[in-house]
Amino acid sequence: MTRLVLLGGGHAHLQVLRAFALERLEAAGITLVSPFPHIVYSGMVPGMVAGHYALEDGSIALAPLAARSGVAWTLAAAVGLDAAARRLRLDDGRELSYDVLSVDIGSVIDGETIAGASEHALPVRPTERFLELWPARLARPRQHRPSVAVIGGGAAGFELVLALRHRLGAAADVCLVSGIVPALASYPSRVRRLGELALQRGAVSVVERECTRVEADGLIVNGSGRLPCDLSVIATGGAAPPWLAASGLALDERGFIATGPTLQSTSHPEVFAAGDVASRADAPRPRSGVHAVRAGAPLAANLRCFLGGGVLQRYRPQQLSLNLLSCGERRAIAAWGSLAFEGRWAWRWKDRIDRGFVAGFNEASA
Repeated sequence: MTRLVLLGGGHAHLQVLRAFALERLEAAGITLVSPFPHIVYSGMVPGMVAGHYALEDGSIALAPLAARSGVAWTLAAAVGLDAAARRLRLDDGRELSYDVLSVDIGSVIDGETIAGASEHALPVRPTERFLELWPARLARPRQHRPSVAVIGGGAAGFELVLALRHRLGAAADVCLVSGIVPALASYPSRVRRLGELALQRGAVSVVERECTRVEADGLIVNGSGRLPCDLSVIATGGAAPPWLAASGLALDERGFIATGPTLQSTSHPEVFAAGDVASRADAPRPRSGVHAVRAGAPLAANLRCFLGGGVLQRYRPQQLSLNLLSCGERRAIAAWGSLAFEGRWAWRWKDRIDRGFVAGFNEASA
């Protein structure tokens, strides 16, 4: 029997599991490898930090979904890959061989890019670990007003700093260190302006300078000296898992898996990849959960075709996608291309979409 390994429980693989639950892939022995028993839906993480959701509201249990799909589940993480030998090395010491591999493990936060970050900062990914650790970091006894700094001015840093402001209230100092560019710099001007207003409304101080070092109780910021903080969070852009460098797979210039229109590796056709870990030179798109979710259905269809001898379909991600950025309190920014609006109605819209997404998978595994 052909061995298919689904590496990672990311958003695209959730769609694959649901597709296989609706129509079993009987010709293959399928194994899902994931280091966590559940996946936390990334769109609801800021709401969890802000206190709007409990962890279970945004969590999808992998084991029952895998069982309903006819998929065996292994609790482990990959730490190595030999693409020529078609073999994965897991963090528990085991090795897992495959005939076909699909990778959806997301990206990682590279703590080595800022001195002291790996020792003193809390990375926002893996999300499951971040949600477990951040409250304890701030619960430590102290004689002064608590302070938090979020490093990274993209969507993740923006949403997270406002979520922390809402959760901690006016009794804490909250700062966003966006780097040498403004917050939400990659977004159109209208989105940036609405983001600035949200940060001002939340009394979040913004430092548009580069953080060069993280210490136990503060940051060293280029040109601004030392910024004291009790909790520093790294929410910078994602990096490729470092073990991919020795895998033998074709990678892009940043170390992500290079894939083509059918979501196959450009060097190893038996390897598929989707989500943040994958890179499409022919159709570059920002790394976001929106694109990972949309890649799930074509990934499932092409895995089925590859294993069954069918013709694989080309997938071209849409040019524009709806972005809903939460603003700490129950408000959100809704953006479509250059159009953007902000308000409580946008939060309610986002809340319905997010709750519906999670409920759909939990119902599928019931």
